[in-house]
Amino acid sequence: MINQNENDSQSEVEEQERKNIKEFGSVQTKNPRGNIHCLNIIGQVEGHQILPPQNKTTKYEHILPQLVAVEEDAEIDGLLVLLNTVGGDVEAGLAIAEMIAGMKKPTVSLVLGGGHSIGVPLAVAADYSFIAPTATMTVHPLRMSGVVIGVMQTFQYFQRMQERIVEFVVKNSEISNHEFKKLMLATDEIANDVGSILFAQKAVDCGLINSLGGLSDALEKMYELIEEARKCSTQ
Repeated sequence: MINQNENDSQSEVEEQERKNIKEFGSVQTKNPRGNIHCLNIIGQVEGHQILPPQNKTTKYEHILPQLVAVEEDAEIDGLLVLLNTVGGDVEAGLAIAEMIAGMKKPTVSLVLGGGHSIGVPLAVAADYSFIAPTATMTVHPLRMSGVVIGVMQTFQYFQRMQERIVEFVVKNSEISNHEFKKLMLATDEIANDVGSILFAQKAVDCGLINSLGGLSDALEKMYELIEEARKCSTQ
């Protein structure tokens, strides 16, 4: 009877893990060096409006409670964020980025494929950021869809929202305000558009991302941060 109960309990845990991967794109790993919660931010970040069903989306109402749970769970030592996003809702993306930046537990981000638009603040929000050698990041001015009222107040709102993004990125990375705005407003990088496409090494060279690397590099850095956190907690 005891063995049967243990088997049933293990099956429930495995089923919950499969559900988390399918529904929320998250998984938790455990080993003696530390327990890591892995969170995926992929496709388009969905905010207050529901996107068409054919769009691959990351729903911010799924992400925010997960971040709270990770921060409060004593069994989780750190958060690994995997990014492959085209961007999306600005306020939803900033909300997620602020949550990650405000966590006390170690956080590491890894850009795979792309970390475009609002994916830039999401990437730099972690304590340490990596970008895969084949990945790219697109930096461009704020966009807005839907009805736009052609008055000065609309332009001022755009400016203030743009400054929120710039200030967050500069605060959480090594890039300067001047350099980031220069990349954002470049006119010779993207055809028929304004902004810059940063290939992996360039993203590191300009100070936007900490290091070039892959999954093993991100995990190793995570374990280093976990070990440092453990030493600080015992002092």
